Amino acid sequence: MSRLRRAYVYPRIFKLRFPRIEIADWADRYSYTGDDQSLEKLGAAARVRGYLRPTEFLALCRWKTARTVKQCSSNSAQQIQDATQLAFSTGDDRAKIGILRLLAGVDWATASVVLHFCDRQPYPILDFRALWSLGSKQPSSYTFDFWWAYTTFIRQLAGSTGHSMRTIDRALWQYSKEHQPPRRRGVGCRG
Repeated sequence: MSRLRRAYVYPRIFKLRFPRIEIADWADRYSYTGDDQSLEKLGAAARVRGYLRPTEFLALCRWKTARTVKQCSSNSAQQIQDATQLAFSTGDDRAKIGILRLLAGVDWATASVVLHFCDRQPYPILDFRALWSLGSKQPSSYTFDFWWAYTTFIRQLAGSTGHSMRTIDRALWQYSKEHQPPRRRGVGCRG
């Protein structure tokens, strides 16, 4: 199925739970304790350089979830540089996310964080909270088609509202934090 067809069919599985006009208000209420500003700075540096350094890579992994930092730390500096350089330089979305997922400790959600902060193209963060705010349950396992549908929907939402990808992400996360019923104990990451 072509990318154009996929963009037309799949986004219908998502529906914003709050009025689009409230996106900025929800984003302004964003209260995650992670340090977004330092990640935005390291992302800007990585875009200029074309790859991530190990300390930058681990900061992104830690921000998403501390549970995988040990696994993420097992990647060598060369593996991190090679994988991120390849991912950031290709125009193929399937390759971008797939290459990042080859790194130890990097799943769909962590790869989406790397792309969100570091790639030249806009990518949303794949997160259970964002999915809930779009009326979608977190699937038992992610697929490229699901991720691409999510990415396409969020890009369209950002484009149609004039908000940045970061603003959309913050709004979705915050709305869920204030309205989603609690998850089971032991599930405490940002995704």
